[in-house]
Order: sequence, then C-alpha cells, then structure tokens
Amino acid sequence: MRFMILVKANADSEAGVMPSTELLAEMMQYNEELVKAGVMRGGDGLHPSSKGVRVRFDGKQRTVIDGPFAETKELVAGYWLWECPNRESAIEWLKKAPFDGGTEIELRQVFSTEDFGEALTPELREQEDKLRAQTESLA
Repeated sequence: MRFMILVKANADSEAGVMPSTELLAEMMQYNEELVKAGVMRGGDGLHPSSKGVRVRFDGKQRTVIDGPFAETKELVAGYWLWECPNRESAIEWLKKAPFDGGTEIELRQVFSTEDFGEALTPELREQEDKLRAQTESLA
C-alpha cells in the first residue's frame, strides 16, 4: 500500500524560515531509516505558498491565482510518499518522525489501480501500467 504523508505548513514555513541544522540532521537520519527499511519512495519540502500559484478550472476557462494563500493550516509544507504493508505500519513510522510543537501530519492512502474496479477498463489499465513503467524508468 502506498501512502502520502502531508506535512502541514505553519507561520514559519510560510515565512520561508528554514529548519535548524539540528532538525535537518534529525530529518536526514529519519529519512535514512525509511530508505533502509524500504518504506520511502520520495519526499521533499515545498517553498512557501507566496512562490506558488493555483489554477482554477471552470469549463474551458483557466484562472491563475498567485500566492500567498491565506489559510496556513490548509497548506502543505512538504510530503513523503511511502510504501508500507498496511495503514498501521505507516502510522508507526510516522510516530517516529522528529517533529514537535503541535505539528500535525496527515497520512492518506494513495489509490491503486485495483481501487478503480470495472471503471478502469483493460485498455486503461494497460495505459496506466505503461505510464507507471515510464515514470519509474525516469526515476
């Protein structure tokens, strides 16, 4: 099972405040444990929303909205993509993360092709498999 772990933004991350050397070292050690255990598939921190945009889709119209975005608690400051045998395993890994100070991290399961049932026709499944193989070969 794949899981997306979303690190919520806070006032510091939105202000562009970089983590301390101590926190970076702790995070590197944690990430190394995830990699050695075969859990981590990817992850990065994100620049503040002031450097981002949102695109609103309405019919054929596309509207670009420049950041920053007001609701800090609704923003993402970073993410991981993990592969774990089950939700409980992912939760146990997340509990080991070197966060403090009321930080909230969101863990959500990523859809697999099986989750789409009959709506994912054999032709669409074949196309998905090809795209996934191409993506993995680029990594």
